[in-house]
Amino acid sequence: MKEFEIIKQFFTQQAVRRKDVLLGIGDDCAVVSSTEKQDVVITTDTLVAGVHFPLGTSAKAIGHKAVAVNLSDIAAMGAEPSWISLAITIPEVNDTWLSEFCSGVFELCEYYNVQLVGGDTTQGPLSVTITAQGLTPEGKYLSRSGAKAGDWIYVTGDLGDAALALQHHNEPFLTDADVIEQVQQKLDYPKPRVLMGQSLREYASSAIDISDGLLADLGHICQASNVGANIVLDAIPMSEAMNNSQLFDDAILLALNGGDDYELLFTVSEDNKVAMETALSHAGAAVTCIGQMNATRTISTTLNNKPVSINGSGFEHFSSKETG
Repeated sequence: MKEFEIIKQFFTQQAVRRKDVLLGIGDDCAVVSSTEKQDVVITTDTLVAGVHFPLGTSAKAIGHKAVAVNLSDIAAMGAEPSWISLAITIPEVNDTWLSEFCSGVFELCEYYNVQLVGGDTTQGPLSVTITAQGLTPEGKYLSRSGAKAGDWIYVTGDLGDAALALQHHNEPFLTDADVIEQVQQKLDYPKPRVLMGQSLREYASSAIDISDGLLADLGHICQASNVGANIVLDAIPMSEAMNNSQLFDDAILLALNGGDDYELLFTVSEDNKVAMETALSHAGAAVTCIGQMNATRTISTTLNNKPVSINGSGFEHFSSKETG
């Protein structure tokens, strides 16, 4: 099967047809209509087999995750996802694999009304690159650079499950089948916090999604905003699986450094704190305050109201200190 036959058979079958897409798959470029008084946010992520997902991961999970990690970036900007383009490299044409992959892509796109508008298909080692675009009201996007000393630090959901799944994949040690399934779902099928990101536009001073680990991503906010932070370790939200499967110290390190959570990390001023918590109370996931920004330009941690030191860093490409 040739490239254009693959595109026609698999990638043109999406149900979503947005009114602002004037020309989709099939031409040299897609054409979308501009929207008055809205800003466009754009992000690109690549997933490589054996690096960003374990070898043997199901095709549906790969398709879902490829879309989810991009929509998570869109969510961190407070935007509404609109369009994606997909470049996929596959070693060979396998109808069953491609059908399952497209199922994972289209299922998430349909849920968020996102249209696949183009891309590229090539032969080679398995990798998936998606460029996603979204819309925010003019001047209302979130960024990493607005945090101030005194702002409160929040995260959505629970942290560490995906890292626990990866650790188990590399060296199996979990014995409870329900726990294994739960953490594997968090690794394979992350949930981008799109609605929560849009709800945060009126309240958050900065935001980022947690892809490289809580410490690493909080460090990005600190650097961009020229501030420091203190994390209260005993406030970090973790699932029952994490609490039951690890010693406390190991669980905390996974939650701090593991990555692949795709939850939102954001800061809120004292004045906006109550209003934000009220606004997000029905947005689909819990939010937890885990610390406060300060003027030190460093990240410190406390446990039981006492300062503690920690080791480790988040995932960083081309680093000799990679942890995930």
